[in-house]
Amino acid sequence: MVLGLFEQSEADKRAAEVRAGTVAPTRSERQKCWIARDGYFACLDRNNIIDALKDEKAAVKACKAESAEFEKDCAAQWVTYFKKWRVQDIQKRARLKELEAQGAVKMDVNTDFKQ
Repeated sequence: MVLGLFEQSEADKRAAEVRAGTVAPTRSERQKCWIARDGYFACLDRNNIIDALKDEKAAVKACKAESAEFEKDCAAQWVTYFKKWRVQDIQKRARLKELEAQGAVKMDVNTDFKQ
């Protein structure tokens, strides 16, 4: 099949629909997204960038290729969600480490109310 100058392949159309959030990603598309996310986050870690939304210019400069791959392989809403989740996760881990240093004891909490 020969594509015209402005025609998209079915795979390109599908990828655009996933990025836009108009179709749910398949298992393999989700896996591809997670791999791209992990690569992007590893680049941010190497460059000591915690908040890619707040420090967008630094993140784009340091991780341009990884960012492009992440945004290509994931739904736009997922990209924003993962970037926010990363900041919250880093803050949570830092707070837990701080509490442990102060002598806090980890408690196992059961939220199952069955008797």
